[in-house]
Amino acid sequence: MSPTHTEVTAPAGAADPTGPAAPADLDPCGRVDHPDCGIRDVLDRIGDKWSVLVIVELAGGPRRFRELQRAVDGISQRMLTLTVRRLERDGLVLRTVYPTVPAQVDYRLTETGAGLTHLVKALADWSLEHRAVIAEARHTYDRAHTDHDIR
Repeated sequence: MSPTHTEVTAPAGAADPTGPAAPADLDPCGRVDHPDCGIRDVLDRIGDKWSVLVIVELAGGPRRFRELQRAVDGISQRMLTLTVRRLERDGLVLRTVYPTVPAQVDYRLTETGAGLTHLVKALADWSLEHRAVIAEARHTYDRAHTDHDIR
């Protein structure tokens, strides 16, 4: 075995130590019968801060990549690329490439993504409305619990 080898290997004819291969139709949790798994998978995507901000921005209409990057304060080019690709993969964003030189690309919400905007906007509005109260609560908690490392 080489020093860079990272896979688990078993002698020929031995049973797979990780168990039988999972069928391709299982959800990301590996269990068809557990509804929380599907919910978790979707919430992981739409619950991350960059996805929420991109969806809020695209709710105003199609945007080019640089427009999105300027509008979403603090997002790197790499993170924006990953975010729009993930949203595209999930069917929430449509990426359109126009046959120009150089190629122009815009991003817009799909019908499914547009159906999500009122929820995401409500969450964003709630966050803005309550940020001072939350900041004060955090400050109070941190003063009372100086030995914690929660952030």
